[in-house]
Amino acid sequence: MRYILALILSLLPLLACAQDREAQNRDTWEDRAMFQGSASRQTLRILSSTDRSFFAPIITSFLAQRPELAIEYLVSGTAEVDRIFRQDPSQFDLVISSAMDLQFKAANDGLALPIEDVTTPDWAQWRQSLFAFTTEPAAIVIRRADFAGHPLPQTRQDLIQALRARPEVFRNRLGSYDIRQSGLGYLFATQDARASETYWRLMEVMGNLGTRLYCCSGDMITDLQNGELAVAYNVLGSYASARTKNSDDLAVILPADFPITMMRTGFVSAMTTQPEHAGDFIRHLLDIQSAPLDPQVFPLPPLIPASGSQPQFAITLDPALMTYLDRLKRRTFLKEWVSAVIQ
Repeated sequence: MRYILALILSLLPLLACAQDREAQNRDTWEDRAMFQGSASRQTLRILSSTDRSFFAPIITSFLAQRPELAIEYLVSGTAEVDRIFRQDPSQFDLVISSAMDLQFKAANDGLALPIEDVTTPDWAQWRQSLFAFTTEPAAIVIRRADFAGHPLPQTRQDLIQALRARPEVFRNRLGSYDIRQSGLGYLFATQDARASETYWRLMEVMGNLGTRLYCCSGDMITDLQNGELAVAYNVLGSYASARTKNSDDLAVILPADFPITMMRTGFVSAMTTQPEHAGDFIRHLLDIQSAPLDPQVFPLPPLIPASGSQPQFAITLDPALMTYLDRLKRRTFLKEWVSAVIQ
């Protein structure tokens, strides 16, 4: 009896810590929803950076095949998703994020469970533990009214020239990610900078005009729609297309010089208590995106384009992704970015 009491007392601090972490994380959720199967008895917890509106049809179609399950869907920013998961990987069954570099590092650190029987192209997976299921470009989104009578920029250099030609139109009306806070924003920025020095010239021009910094693509698109912004740079193309498909007020431009395309990825937590169900969800993601696509079931862009080959300009799923996660390189990059953008 004394042994049992001692064991209970020893576990109480761990339980208290777990409860404290959960309470702290409640404030970080951008959204939290429960999806119930018709006879649900077990619950999968999915930690994700993808808006619920995009993922709800995917979850619903999965639960239609597995009525015994329920899914708790927790949404936060890309950097927060990585931080929260690493804090306690046992609390989540799956992690979905657009920050490929953070996802890759988590898998490389042994935090992802290998799933040996998943079939997908070699370029879309890492060691059978991290799986890409969409390809989504970074876009320039502009408010057409602010370009009336002027050509729309098709490249980064075009955008630089447009901003320099009419600074009074764009001052304090430019938006982009705050890459100090956004994992996806940091990924786009580092890949942009690797591709061309034009990126740094553009950042300096935008910084001189007073760029507004955001956590999320959705907030940038909202401020474009209400006229607070004239241009948003490196917006997630899938979100922009979804929000503007019934409106001519905004134009979504994929830069013709070098479009940056990320792959949204998912993995099963190595500490999941439900590896079979979690693995089935990964298979579901890959199965429905490779079938003839119904936007009501899979509203995100497919992994494999109509050509059937690896998407051109897609960020590669390989160890080079971790280059700018090195503390010294990250510190140096952020210092240069702050100097250019915040000035």
